Amino acid sequence: MKPILILSVALLLTGCASTPNSNPKDPFESTNRKIYKFNDALDRNVLKPVAKGYNTVLPEPVKTLLRNFFSNLDDVTVTLNDLLQLKFKQAASDGSRVLFNSTFGIFGLLNVTGHLEKHNEDFGQTLGYWGVGSGPYLMLPFFGPSSIRDGVGLGGDVLTGVISNIPDIPTRNSLYATDKIRVRAELLDREQALDEASDRYAFIRDFYLARRQSLVYDGDPPKTKYIDEED
Repeated sequence: MKPILILSVALLLTGCASTPNSNPKDPFESTNRKIYKFNDALDRNVLKPVAKGYNTVLPEPVKTLLRNFFSNLDDVTVTLNDLLQLKFKQAASDGSRVLFNSTFGIFGLLNVTGHLEKHNEDFGQTLGYWGVGSGPYLMLPFFGPSSIRDGVGLGGDVLTGVISNIPDIPTRNSLYATDKIRVRAELLDREQALDEASDRYAFIRDFYLARRQSLVYDGDPPKTKYIDEED
């Protein structure tokens, strides 16, 4: 259902006319801002309070176990995208993380491969690696900031992810919810810059685009990318 939602939103936005003065990176800004307001309200009223409760109730050792567990599941997707990007040495390292953490680390609860670097790869980055441009910026309901390319990539991540392939729906949804809350809880102490921004939407957009560009180019993006040219 998630890939269908992503593509549906993309198609909806491509049918929306952009305003003459819209940011060239964000031609659907008017619609994106409305979706951002929805996401922000959901975060403030539901997700953030639950995340605060998560931090209050769970002791640090338990949170570490959960962080390790979900990181191990993520490494499966990372390894697959390593291979798709022909990063074979990195794939061997990330695959080793999965193997040893899943066995000696008790299904990933313990990180026994701390000496191996944790990498960040996904299908959106793989598409970028093979020359697919990011396309217009998108704000997806529930998922947050994205782009046409990363929205399609997210669909690939969902289809091949470990959690999404668990047949038992209650278990699958519980894992999705737990991971979402966990990630939100870890961001609670990093909100100062966002709170001080005069335009939270623009701050999130610009940070997201710059970060994704950096990830696609492994930290060394072309300096001319995402710089607005004045007429």
